[in-house]
Amino acid sequence: MLLDSLTLWVSARMLEGEGEEATLEQFDRFLKGAAVLATPLVLVSDEVGFGVVPDSGAGRRFRDTLGLVNQRAAAVAEEVRLCFAGVGVRIK
Repeated sequence: MLLDSLTLWVSARMLEGEGEEATLEQFDRFLKGAAVLATPLVLVSDEVGFGVVPDSGAGRRFRDTLGLVNQRAAAVAEEVRLCFAGVGVRIK
């Protein structure tokens, strides 16, 4: 099963006015449910922490929240890959 993308999911939560804490709680519930799936699950997300720090407070909150979601996903994943120029590099 492919879920593309965590980036858009976090963005949608923020556009609905959901804060960081509520977003992370909802994602933790998702991860608990995903842990019991018999079907392999692939999560896709953008890496937004390598670039320039956003000017706006909303941009920084988005970057930070997505970073925490990505960290939580990576912590429970069996395998994590980072793609550069179309080349996947295994980092876990």
